[in-house]
Amino acid sequence: ARATASLLAGGLYWFVCILGSAEIKGKRAVNLSGGFIAKEKVQDKYKQYWSFFRRPKEIETTENVPAFVDTFYNLVTDIYEWGWGQSFHFSPAITGKFHREATRLHEEMAVDLLGIKPGARVLDAGCGVGGPMRAIAAHSGANIVGITINEYQVNRARAHNKKAGLDSQCEVVCGNFLQMPFDDNSFDGVYSIEATCHAPKLEEVYSEIYRVLKPGSMYVSYEWVTTELYNSDDPEHVKIIHGIERGDALPGLRNYSDIADVARAVGFEVVKEKDLAKPPANPWWTRLKMGRIAYWRNHIVVTVLSWLGIAPKGTVDVHKMLFVTADYLAKGGDKGIFSPMHMILCRKPEEH
Repeated sequence: ARATASLLAGGLYWFVCILGSAEIKGKRAVNLSGGFIAKEKVQDKYKQYWSFFRRPKEIETTENVPAFVDTFYNLVTDIYEWGWGQSFHFSPAITGKFHREATRLHEEMAVDLLGIKPGARVLDAGCGVGGPMRAIAAHSGANIVGITINEYQVNRARAHNKKAGLDSQCEVVCGNFLQMPFDDNSFDGVYSIEATCHAPKLEEVYSEIYRVLKPGSMYVSYEWVTTELYNSDDPEHVKIIHGIERGDALPGLRNYSDIADVARAVGFEVVKEKDLAKPPANPWWTRLKMGRIAYWRNHIVVTVLSWLGIAPKGTVDVHKMLFVTADYLAKGGDKGIFSPMHMILCRKPEEH
């Protein structure tokens, strides 16, 4: 019996502590939290998050969205880091390469499109815990300033930057990208990777980015969109898109055809526009499908840790929500009605 108990204890230790993150062990399972939400309030905040969707008009109101998104990222940041890695976005699968390398190449392409030089000051609008920021800083030699609405993510990003030896090259600011604390014409380039989808009105975030960007400089964004195959009269299509919106704190997904119009309306010149999910790119959602076994493994871990009182109550609910959302995302990719990587490259005109 003692041997069996030792074996079980050893197995649980390996399962939780050694296994760690699915990719980058930046967060251990035993350290899962609700961000800056007090441990005893995680479940209440989860219920509050879902209540936003029972009042859809509030989601569309600009002043309510930052709190809505902040709550979401307090709830999910640790689970994302533990189960996905430090880059909270998708990338096309690349034959013969691991997900982590495919992710890095997807990030490096964004800064390559900006055409900036080492030492340039570049803004990461919606930086999360800074996975892309660190890859882009190391690749380009640029000085990156990231902004995120979530203070917990700021702390996580700063800790990761220091650990990577990039804290002198990467700065992180807590703020709202709809009202940024930066001077006009102060950045040599700006990128946003699957982040502006959280803005209730795209023109509000694009106009702020336009303001802080130097004349003649470039902005690139990877946007979450519905594609030309999306049919708003098809109930299954609508269910999938609503599922993505609910599980990812989105005030409403935009259609691909609206993106360039918004960019031009705030003053940008549109240089290039391309859906990076289209063939010959390999499916970006392959990783979600392959991750189903890992999900059940992780769900057992989360359930046990919650039962033991190590993880906050409500963590199981949040983890289940993210799995359901992953299924909607994969369906959206399979049907070709959703893309998380509609790329738009814009230039702020030179002043005359």
